[in-house]
Amino acid sequence: MFAPKPDTQSQSGFVVLGVDPGLTRCGYAAIEVGQSRVPKLLQMGVMTTAVSDDLPVRLATLQADFEILMDEVTPQAVAVEQVFFQNNVRTAMGVGQASGLVLAMAARRGIHVVQYTPSQVKSAVTGSGTANKLQVQQMVQRQLKLRSLPQPPDAADAAALALCHLAVSPIRQSIARASVGARS
Repeated sequence: MFAPKPDTQSQSGFVVLGVDPGLTRCGYAAIEVGQSRVPKLLQMGVMTTAVSDDLPVRLATLQADFEILMDEVTPQAVAVEQVFFQNNVRTAMGVGQASGLVLAMAARRGIHVVQYTPSQVKSAVTGSGTANKLQVQQMVQRQLKLRSLPQPPDAADAAALALCHLAVSPIRQSIARASVGARS
């Protein structure tokens, strides 16, 4: 279950919510940037559901938790890890269901939604698309100026997703503006 952070303050910058989807463990991180473009961690953690609960109950739990989180951090963008092949079909299904839930919730709220592959995230955050978990955690720690490595890894991955979007989105915006200008 998700425990809301009582000291969340209203933001004046651009907030990205990174989500590392999972049915049992779903990592999240809300990062804000202002005019200085220095990322500030607002919230980071893992939402969990009981393996013993039926699938609809688990999805409803995640939905309720994400509703609270989105109300608190009011993101302008949600970055979700794109689901690709996994060896365990059951795990892949749960990840896909959690991912779909978050994507639909954000879209319904009118929030810009993007998906990134694990290699895109690793490349944007560490400079290498083949970086390992520890390297990602170290770069998240460095970029967010954290005292210790972000834990658990699901939360660190969610923070990396948000940082990836913050690094890539200015490039995407420039390409979109150039495309519009070329059509005119």
